[in-house]
Amino acid sequence: MLLVIKVLGHGGAERLLVDMVARRDVESFHYEVAHVLSSEDGLVSTIVANGTPVHSLAAGGNWDLRWVARLRALVIAGRFDVVHFHLPYTASLGRLAMATLPRSSRPAIVYTEHSVWDKMALLVKALNRSTIGMDDSLIVVSEAARDALPDALQGRARVIVHGIDLSRSAELVARRDEVRASVRAELGVPDGDLLVLTVANLRPEKGYDVLLGAARLIADRRVPVRFAAVGRGPLAGELESRRRELGLGEQFRFLGERDDVLRLLTGCDVFVLPSHQEGLPVTLMEATSTGTAIVATAVGGVPQVIVDGVDGVIVPPGVPSALADAIERVVTDSELRRRLGEGAAARSGMFDVSVASREVEDIYRQLAGSRG
Repeated sequence: MLLVIKVLGHGGAERLLVDMVARRDVESFHYEVAHVLSSEDGLVSTIVANGTPVHSLAAGGNWDLRWVARLRALVIAGRFDVVHFHLPYTASLGRLAMATLPRSSRPAIVYTEHSVWDKMALLVKALNRSTIGMDDSLIVVSEAARDALPDALQGRARVIVHGIDLSRSAELVARRDEVRASVRAELGVPDGDLLVLTVANLRPEKGYDVLLGAARLIADRRVPVRFAAVGRGPLAGELESRRRELGLGEQFRFLGERDDVLRLLTGCDVFVLPSHQEGLPVTLMEATSTGTAIVATAVGGVPQVIVDGVDGVIVPPGVPSALADAIERVVTDSELRRRLGEGAAARSGMFDVSVASREVEDIYRQLAGSRG
């Protein structure tokens, strides 16, 4: 099985792939992974440490299309039974490489749609739509992602909620007080203040404009809160400038890319997801696994798995005042925080990567078997 993805940085789809590979059926399947952009490889060492080969297709950027020929050569040399594409850019162009192979040696193609169809770039969406008919199996990560597909594709899409390795959170949760103390000390959170954390790449769809506006409202109300944001991306400079313009100072910190997200989630008091769009975000799954109180926008698959008032507080997207009100409510009500955290922990059972891995491998098994 060859799993192909654009980057292997610390994004949500990439972390899902890492957990799926780690839980593979080593007796039945041989996995290899390929990534397109050579510059974003933060998770490569983790995959290799689990015994899975990783191939860089050595593209220098989105328009460096030499990777397509390299992928073709890799598939020929590896004689893979199945090629599984993640994310539309990789799938759209990767399918074209598979189309040039003789039918007798062409692998089965699986595609996972991690986000919402209408929100991808127009050129990528057009190319994805024109080539998706080549796929032997189409997977989506939430009911919302399936509902967003063109009508002609919805019937063939299979919803598999891609999970996470819950055991990694369990070890941290068992030491919550110790972890919380170390996180607060590292981030300089004063006694009496609560820590609100978000984890998302610095991109327009992640709603940092709304979060910064909400943080300013929270500061004006003198609510004892510190904000921290984990992620990297093209808006880093713009968002840092906006933080300064709002006069948030140390009340809001951008932490950059981190490899200890679960530790930070375990150590914070509230996890906030301010996104304008999502499929079913990995950070939401991770937040539930640490039993952290959640405030999230009603986008994508979020309201399908988080019940307002039970395991999180759900607010409309794009409204800083609504987000600020929800954060203030959770921060100032310790009993509500406790109850939401317990609800989130109970919810996390539906995000077990072992279940998702078996479902995906059933697809691999069927496709490989049908090809003789």
